[in-house]
Formats: sequence, C-alpha cells, structure tokens
Amino acid sequence: MVIARLAAGAVSALAMLTLSGCGSLWSCTDTTAERGEAGVRVGIVDESGRPVGVTAEVPGWRREPHPQVPADGDQIHFGIRFEGAGQGSEPAVDACAVDEKRVVLGCQTVHSAEVFGPKGPYTGDHYLAVDRPERVAEVLLIPNDQSAHDRRTCEDDIKDGGGVHPPDMPSPGERL
Repeated sequence: MVIARLAAGAVSALAMLTLSGCGSLWSCTDTTAERGEAGVRVGIVDESGRPVGVTAEVPGWRREPHPQVPADGDQIHFGIRFEGAGQGSEPAVDACAVDEKRVVLGCQTVHSAEVFGPKGPYTGDHYLAVDRPERVAEVLLIPNDQSAHDRRTCEDDIKDGGGVHPPDMPSPGERL
C-alpha cells in the first residue's frame, strides 16, 4: 500500500514537471516562415501563409533628397497604401528597393499604424536610404506580416519561445 502511494506520487510529480516544461521531455522548436513573393501590390499573410485581409501597395516612388537631410543625397521616396478588413491588426511589411534584376539594394519595415487616413485606405510615404539610388528600378513589398509578434526563440526562452517566426528582412544583394 505504501509503495503504491509512493509510486503514484512519483508519477504525479513527474507529470507536473513535464507539463511545466521542467522535464526532460520538453521540446522547443523554432521555424521560420517561407518568404512570400514580393510585388508592388501584395496580400499580407501571417506566419502560416494565410491572408490577414489586408493588401499593401506601392502606388509610386521617386529618387530625391530627404527634406530633413538633403546633404545626404538622393534617397528613395515611396508611397504606400494599406487597405482591407484586417486593418485593425496593424500589419507590417518589408519594403525593398531593387534593381532591374530584382536584387535588393535596401529594405525597411513599414507598419500600417505609421500611415494615416481617416477611414482607409491608409496611405503614407517613407524614405529609404540605399547605397546606389540611381540603380533602383522599383520598390517591392514582401507579403509576410512583420508586425510585433512574439519573437522569442527557444534560445531566448525554452519554455515560452519557439514556434513559427516571420522571415528575416532581405539583405542587400539577395534576389527577390
């Protein structure tokens, strides 16, 4: 009888440790979502590739100095528009200036909350600094939502980290 109670207590303790993440069975995995196809107009998708109900578009761009730092030379001044039912989720996309072969010259993340408009579409403009602005052929958007997700990794926090993370921002020299 005493042995049965001890065995039952040991099983309960092991189960509690395992469920709390302290047991040897704890398994944390990190994965990165696949980068979606870049375009001038994209439907924003979550980490699973499902549409979030918002589109983002670059209606135009031009090369010119930033008005606050004209001595820095030309930058890429581009417009951006967010539309859709999922606007309240405040998604974000990476905007990348590319050359004629779609090689990345520079990127930045643009949050829909940074653009303005009374009831949508939400429009705004941004400046993107690149090393060789004369090589820019177009500004493309990456459809993967880059908004403030929980980006803790297993390395950061084995208990609460892990899961699917948005892809990293493209680096100069990558091809989209």
